[in-house]
Amino acid sequence: MELGGKSPAIVFADADLEAALDSTLFGVFSLNGERCTASSRILVERSVYDDFVARYAERARNIRVGPPADPATEVGALVHPEHYERVLGYVEAGRAEATLIAGGTRPEGVTEGNYLAPTVFVDVPRTARIFQEEIFGPVVAITPFDTEDEAVDLANDVEYGLAAYIWTRDLTRAHTVAERVEAGMVWVNSHNVRDLRSPFGGIKASGLGHEGGYRSLDFYTREKAVHITLGDVHTARFGASGYDDEDPFFAARNVQA
Repeated sequence: MELGGKSPAIVFADADLEAALDSTLFGVFSLNGERCTASSRILVERSVYDDFVARYAERARNIRVGPPADPATEVGALVHPEHYERVLGYVEAGRAEATLIAGGTRPEGVTEGNYLAPTVFVDVPRTARIFQEEIFGPVVAITPFDTEDEAVDLANDVEYGLAAYIWTRDLTRAHTVAERVEAGMVWVNSHNVRDLRSPFGGIKASGLGHEGGYRSLDFYTREKAVHITLGDVHTARFGASGYDDEDPFFAARNVQA
């Protein structure tokens, strides 16, 4: 029962920033942001934060928004007018909570339809709604961190726990942070590339159980235990007058006494 998430992408200073940019942009803006595993919170180590944010915003502004049938389109329309209005509500909330550096409106030249330009908020505090709540649209929250402990604390400080993404060249750090992050799935230096036989699912408010491979059979199977006695049953005869010294239950009790 997968229920979405607010998945963090943690970018350490030693990461391949170009690859991290490619993956984090794709991770939140592909499928119009309407994906359960979207890396909609990006946590960036402060020493590379300004550079990362500037490059991220520039790329976001250049994303091609248009009709889904156009092969050149990278971000299309949101699924329904009601959902579009809901996402716009989060954009308005974000304007009061953080700094908007890209998007936030319809793309230039688009006058109708459920289209929203890829939207980037920076310096987002952990208390902000756009940090805590799943938006399910082309909106990302970027937050700086100073230490590994702070990065893990920020990553875990939401009710969700579906996926997480870690960007670092330090193999020890990758294993350590992957263990500490509260998520059902973790990707290191990649974005949502998975073997369909591997487990898919989350923890906390992101659902129950996992699918993938044999786990799918288990998940969709209702198990029942049926116990059938094939031999004599030796049951203590509570309430009977007297008891048989040969009864295994009472014999064991007498030995213990």
